Amino acid sequence: MFRKPRFWLLVFTLAALIFNFCHPFDIQLPHISLAAEKVATIGGFPITNTLIASWVTMAVLIVVSVLATRNMREVPRGLQNVVELVVEKLYGFVESIAGPHTPLIFPTIATLFLFIIVSNWMGLLPGYLSIVVEHAAPSAHEGAHAVEKVPLLRSAATDLNTTLALAIASVLMSQVYGVIVVGFPQYFLRFVNIRRPIAFFRGLQGRGPRTGVGSLLFGFIDLFIGVLELFDEFTKILSFSFRLFGNIFAGEVLLGVMVFLFPFVASLPFLGLEIFVGAVQAFVFAVLSTAFIAQATAHHGAEAEAHEEQSVPQPHVVSTVGQGT
Repeated sequence: MFRKPRFWLLVFTLAALIFNFCHPFDIQLPHISLAAEKVATIGGFPITNTLIASWVTMAVLIVVSVLATRNMREVPRGLQNVVELVVEKLYGFVESIAGPHTPLIFPTIATLFLFIIVSNWMGLLPGYLSIVVEHAAPSAHEGAHAVEKVPLLRSAATDLNTTLALAIASVLMSQVYGVIVVGFPQYFLRFVNIRRPIAFFRGLQGRGPRTGVGSLLFGFIDLFIGVLELFDEFTKILSFSFRLFGNIFAGEVLLGVMVFLFPFVASLPFLGLEIFVGAVQAFVFAVLSTAFIAQATAHHGAEAEAHEEQSVPQPHVVSTVGQGT
């Protein structure tokens, strides 16, 4: 029993709990704010702590990229080896979903994935939510001012504006790649499919093959489905943004409360849980973005090709069965 790691983990956790209760520390419960806090104002533009955290995340990615590619070697070592391993695994995963369009869409997927996972993990570092700036805030008494403490840094994904921007970028790029692969007129027939009504009225005017009223009915059904497709694009934006925001914000609130209750060792399992959740959320965002782009570049392209094949007149075949030679 004494050699089992679980036994010693339990003993260590109980000892940490006893130590926390017997020797309380002056650790305050972190201030929980749903909206990002304003740190400063530059030229009338508010600078929030999540915006600063986004800049820090981008700076870290740029510095790591420069250091990894500064002295490229044919046999990678050190940081270059780590970066190439991450890129290679991510490329192989995207290729398993997107297929031949992977070289086109991979930069977008990799950018989204790396920004989200680095931002989520950096939000767990010491300094986030603990380094504060003080500025005057209006008090309840008229004419009085109080000192308000605002965290200098806060994970970018805990701001709904950031997650909404990432969601819009993902959905917008799926439309861009759809237009690039399928073509400008053909792709947007996905939302406004008017081919059947046009063919019906052309047949009435004698400018094409005549079609029945059923074709016109199916044309209206296509238009209704197009409206649903357009509505689905907006629901993707809401789903992307609120899923990422809710999971990361709730995780940081949970971690802050656990650190307040159990400042040291007992809060480490929750820190590990948030590391896992941050990676999973970045992975889910990348998977869904890849799937939606692959759908826009593959499925509707095949549909357009099928329609073109149907529009080509088929040769008339005369049956010779039963005829004499």
